Amino acid sequence: MRIRKQRRAGTLAAGAAAVALVLAACGGADDLGGGGGGGGGGGGDDATTEADCADFEEYGTFEGETVTFFTSIREVEADQLQDSFEQFTECTGIEITHNGSGEFEQQLVVQAEGGNAPDLAAIPQPGLLARMVADGHVLPAPDEVEAKVDEGWTEDWKAFGTVDGEFYAAPLMSNVKSFVWYSPTAFEENGYEIPQTWDELMALTEQIATDHGSDTVKPWCAGIESGGATGWPATDWIEDMVLRTGGGDVYDQWVNHEIPFNDPEIVEAVELAGAILKDDNYVNGGIGDSRSIATTSFNDGGLPIVEGNCFLHRQANFYEAQWPEGTDVSENGDVFAFYLPSIEETETPVLVAGEFVAAFNDREATQAVQSFLASDTWANTRVEIGGVISANLGVDPAVASSDVLRQSIEILQDPNAVARFDASDLMPSEVGAGAFWTGMVDWINGNDTQTVLDGIEAAWPAG
Repeated sequence: MRIRKQRRAGTLAAGAAAVALVLAACGGADDLGGGGGGGGGGGGDDATTEADCADFEEYGTFEGETVTFFTSIREVEADQLQDSFEQFTECTGIEITHNGSGEFEQQLVVQAEGGNAPDLAAIPQPGLLARMVADGHVLPAPDEVEAKVDEGWTEDWKAFGTVDGEFYAAPLMSNVKSFVWYSPTAFEENGYEIPQTWDELMALTEQIATDHGSDTVKPWCAGIESGGATGWPATDWIEDMVLRTGGGDVYDQWVNHEIPFNDPEIVEAVELAGAILKDDNYVNGGIGDSRSIATTSFNDGGLPIVEGNCFLHRQANFYEAQWPEGTDVSENGDVFAFYLPSIEETETPVLVAGEFVAAFNDREATQAVQSFLASDTWANTRVEIGGVISANLGVDPAVASSDVLRQSIEILQDPNAVARFDASDLMPSEVGAGAFWTGMVDWINGNDTQTVLDGIEAAWPAG
């Protein structure tokens, strides 16, 4: 499915610095430099407070109410997500309690089936959303949420949160996945240039192996361990390869099971990824051999770049949040990213993903938070805090925290961009969040491609 992206004329003006936004409890654009402090109460006059809270009046006031929000977001990103709620809480009285888990997909099912569902959940897989709807756990989105999505998102992004013609879940954050992280400094020191085609990328890989190859230094580094979601980073590799070897038509047929998972077109794509990921001469710099990829945390997979043990790491824009504090993420800095080349230089397929906020009850406070999270007010706030992007058309790219993220937002808003949503997130959850993940672990651990793909195909639900 092609994502048709449009640029809305009136984006929000860039705000003040993210840190100031977070620290100013209910401070608006005119007040961000002024008040300080810590949490308790007092200081600003009522008129200023009312003006600062004008953007939040539509959500009402709910003093003392709490809304629980369950996601797969952890560590640094979880702290930043919590920061994005501060002004909303000050102005509405709703405390948003976030819980992030590496076992999100499994735990959400357990909680929902056990009658202990959260108020809201950010579901990364439309396939899992469809399962939650079919099982009667998720409620249709209220009218005010749908209105915000109609205004701020393309029809295709809305479609990912729609099941059987009814709208359930608004998009939250978005990702561009077709990136390769590298060190501009290391490239300059070695005379390496950013490749423009897949052949050039493989030639660069071989050159790095020749120049630096050793037990500790390799061209590539990677990690696919992610708790109960272990294996998902490898599925992204395969999805990007299917887009490059088969194009959008084959990709769509694969997602919709119009061709089997073990089709020769998919075997070819997996083998293309394996030419890097299963070659001990090319991976896993600073960590181990190719099988160490399966036990290396997603969070740590690219860090050997800043340690000088690795040159290339394929990962989405959101990996920016994993770099150590103080890392200069810029075109001339410690790390940056380039577009993962296609087979032909004229082709630019892009793999994208995102989360979708679903409600498990119809409490007014739950609906108020769900509506806020669908707004460009929240999207600009969260993007400005740093480390993430949104495909919300009201997001101003200028507020993004790095050039990589600004580039990502521009890709998402480019009307000519050819993009496909993460295949594993679209597939039935038994496959996309199950057999595909585990199959990739088996593949990294040495199982042959055909056997692994045959196993995943066998897991596809009948009917």
